[in-house]
Amino acid sequence: GVEVGPQPQGVARADVLDKMRKIVKHGLDFVQLFNEGKEFPPCTIEVFKIMEKVDYPRNKNGEIIAIIHPKLQDQDWQPLKDGDPLFLTLDGEVIPYQGNCTVYPTFINEAAYYEKKQAFVKTEKIKLTAKHLRLPLS
Repeated sequence: GVEVGPQPQGVARADVLDKMRKIVKHGLDFVQLFNEGKEFPPCTIEVFKIMEKVDYPRNKNGEIIAIIHPKLQDQDWQPLKDGDPLFLTLDGEVIPYQGNCTVYPTFINEAAYYEKKQAFVKTEKIKLTAKHLRLPLS
């Protein structure tokens, strides 16, 4: 499957549809070239690995008591460092990120995840290396 976003539920966006078409086309081009015997050299790519889901701050009754800080909103895949603003309480208090490493939040404030108690997902940036790839000779 291919998930391209973010976008609100029930909304069709031309830019997101275009991105989806491009990634599917690249995938199909790769399969065709591989099947034709093209050799692919080793390569390294940066990816984001999920670390954990982060919930909104809640009171003892389980009610949300803070929202995503404006400086974090719409900053998916951007670095979040210790001390950066994370949440904003309804009283205007800033709750900073407290962590021992830089993380890369995603799915920030997605409506579909409220019921799952998920304000965002923390990811870490890692490098993956692919070995030389070629269709084996038959």
